[in-house]
Amino acid sequence: KSKAYFSRYQVKFRRRREGRTDYRQRKRLCAQAKNKYQSPKYRLVVRFTNQQVICQIAYSLIDGDRILAQATSKELTRYGLPCGHKNYAAAYCTGLLVARRLLQKVGLDDVYEGNEEVDGEVVSTEVGKKTYFVDEVDEDKRPFRALLDVGCAATTTGCRIFGALKGAADGGLDIPHSEKRFPGYDREAKEYDADMHRERIFGVHVGEYMEYLEEEDNTKYQQQFAAYIENDIEADGMEDLLEEVHSKIREDPSPAEKSDFSPDKSYKKKAKKTLEERKAAVLAKKEAKKAELEADESDDE
Repeated sequence: KSKAYFSRYQVKFRRRREGRTDYRQRKRLCAQAKNKYQSPKYRLVVRFTNQQVICQIAYSLIDGDRILAQATSKELTRYGLPCGHKNYAAAYCTGLLVARRLLQKVGLDDVYEGNEEVDGEVVSTEVGKKTYFVDEVDEDKRPFRALLDVGCAATTTGCRIFGALKGAADGGLDIPHSEKRFPGYDREAKEYDADMHRERIFGVHVGEYMEYLEEEDNTKYQQQFAAYIENDIEADGMEDLLEEVHSKIREDPSPAEKSDFSPDKSYKKKAKKTLEERKAAVLAKKEAKKAELEADESDDE
């Protein structure tokens, strides 16, 4: 490669180099038509960590993103789900929580209550030439529209990201989607089994695996489902438990009050040694080592 190549070389954006942002996707999610006069496009941001699901409603400004509402699956402990915070059912609950929390914040929670009977079906309503993904559209207040932001995750059929989307849609948000990526969709036959999707939402697949593992390999069952056993969650009680969690989220989606942070002031940092003290410490170590070597020599003689 010549000097001309390197003189014209331009590095990609930092977050692209780190593999953290898909800018082609982000541009299409954030760029708004000029004639809409700075009304932002809202995004339902869904991310998975090693321990939890994070759902946020965000919009972008020139100096960065702003978050309107956030919910994490760690909060589900408040609503009666103490473990299993990363599976499909937990993703659905987190999506439902962030949707209800946002609508409560903007004053639309009474107008758009969402789908209370979870059946796995895609709900949509056509008003004029526009399709809204809610049961009914109010004459005065339109539903809150958000677009799904998956980041760099692979959007395979049955992915947990779509569990969060379904939860948010059932919570009353207007999120454009179809059934083609939900669990239960057969790509070849082009058929959708809503009952299979409903089973995923209510953690039936987790319960079935618990029963299978308990019979086949009890040691692995004790290890893998230790948190479930500790909290007395049984395989056949998963559906009732999650129904209760959904109803509790709808009753009170508001975030928990922040606890006051008080730092531990008992720890005191040691005072830094002076140069003379450091030199004296080194000398003392040398003398101790010399004395040890001399003692070893005298023992050998």
